[in-house]
Amino acid sequence: MILLTGGAGFIGSCLLRKLNDEGIKDIIVSDNLSKEDKWKNLRGKIFHTYVDKNELFDFLENNGVDDIEAIIHLGACSDTTEKDANYLLKNNYQFSQHLASIAFENDIRFIFASSAATYGDGSNGYSDRIFHNLKPLNCYGFSKHIFDLWIIENKLDTNCVGFKFFNVFGPNEYHKGNMASMVFKSFNQISDTGRVKLFKSYKQEFANGEQKRDFVYVKDCVDIIYKTIDNKEINGIFNLGTGTANSWNTLIKAVFSAMGRHPIIEYIDMPDNLKYQYQYFTVADINKLLEYFPNYEFTQLEDAVADYVQNYLLADDIYL
Repeated sequence: MILLTGGAGFIGSCLLRKLNDEGIKDIIVSDNLSKEDKWKNLRGKIFHTYVDKNELFDFLENNGVDDIEAIIHLGACSDTTEKDANYLLKNNYQFSQHLASIAFENDIRFIFASSAATYGDGSNGYSDRIFHNLKPLNCYGFSKHIFDLWIIENKLDTNCVGFKFFNVFGPNEYHKGNMASMVFKSFNQISDTGRVKLFKSYKQEFANGEQKRDFVYVKDCVDIIYKTIDNKEINGIFNLGTGTANSWNTLIKAVFSAMGRHPIIEYIDMPDNLKYQYQYFTVADINKLLEYFPNYEFTQLEDAVADYVQNYLLADDIYL
């Protein structure tokens, strides 16, 4: 039995699809379905039962954990603009501590989601071998960072796997609103107006639209997560990106190309509340990950965007 939190979410539901495709159906899915249409990510997938996130610990206490072989904890509030620090720490830190403690006390494989937001502006680099001296730019990143530190300081990283996700995009992210990827947002902008709006740059070293991110396809993410479930020799907290940074301009032009459109990009002012927490450049140092996956080939950006746009966003059934 696998317990999958965030199983109706973006990465979680894609992992659920992967597990089903691999013949795994004995799964407890836990999530919060209060967001409109999030439940649609669960359609067509097979699992043992669904448990509301707020009832999960009571469920585990009443039913026991003897049958659970792995806990994959992907559930979190991932809104980088959320200002309620108490909510974020309770949801992303304390909840995660409680769930991890259950796993470690019962010798259950524990896999969890961290975030590249822990690196802040990147002034201390993007190495997943360094955990102290990081200064996240928002409380979401901070909530993920202090859970990473709790794992490290208690020497639990030798017996679990964490992934610092970089800019993940792909099918089943439709419920995320402002937190959805720019691939999804730009597809909608192009469909509605024929053009895409990007934030201007406020640093001389970056031209407009040349701010860069490490964009990684969700299918690659769930493939790597799946490979770590049964392989208990893989432990630690790893960056999960491609190791390559691409500009927003490159990304958006790939969307236009996948839609068979000529690129038209308009650069607009950035809201004041984002100017001081904006990352101009991120790229995953994946050397530690490659020690365990030396031959893994991430999907090229243009190919991933084309697959997402043509086989999902433009298809009759947009869900994976």
